[in-house]
Amino acid sequence: MIGRIAGVILHRAMDHVLIDVRGVGYIVHVSQRTAAALPPVGEATALYTDLLVREDLLQLFGFPSPLEREWHRLLMTVQGVGAKVALATTSAAVARSPGNVIVAGHTDNIPISTARFRSNWELSSARAVTVVHGLLKNPDIDPGRVMIEGHADSRPLMPNDSSANRAINRRVELILERGNDMDNGDMLIIEDPKS
Repeated sequence: MIGRIAGVILHRAMDHVLIDVRGVGYIVHVSQRTAAALPPVGEATALYTDLLVREDLLQLFGFPSPLEREWHRLLMTVQGVGAKVALATTSAAVARSPGNVIVAGHTDNIPISTARFRSNWELSSARAVTVVHGLLKNPDIDPGRVMIEGHADSRPLMPNDSSANRAINRRVELILERGNDMDNGDMLIIEDPKS
């Protein structure tokens, strides 16, 4: 596993950066918030990383702090654990963590127009709202810390060129915003719900 990467930025895009590490270029996928906070091309940077390994894909995701990397790891397991257990676990972790929480809903690029959802914008927002309702069942989470975003298909993680990629793009992200204490070594503590 590649846990952290440090080097010089060779290329920047909205959803990824190319980082040169001693002559080897690594494409690191990042959120738009992370990308916006990175230094310009030609300057040094460091990101905590998580490597996604699939039969036909190796993909490196980058995060500004170990805490955000732990959020990513948790969210990547939601399907296997089940949404209710994952949400309860996430809710408990959010309650113990400082900072504001942004819940961002996303869709694939297949347009929707139903009686319930007029567009992918409404669908992505509804996904985020559903997660927020689940989070706020925990009385230890202050609703004033929580914000909702709906991005429709404007921020895909993968090209929308296959059903597998579209499934990856249909997601809800939890983003923990922190202040100057962002990288002081704190880790998000996620307890095993079975214990």
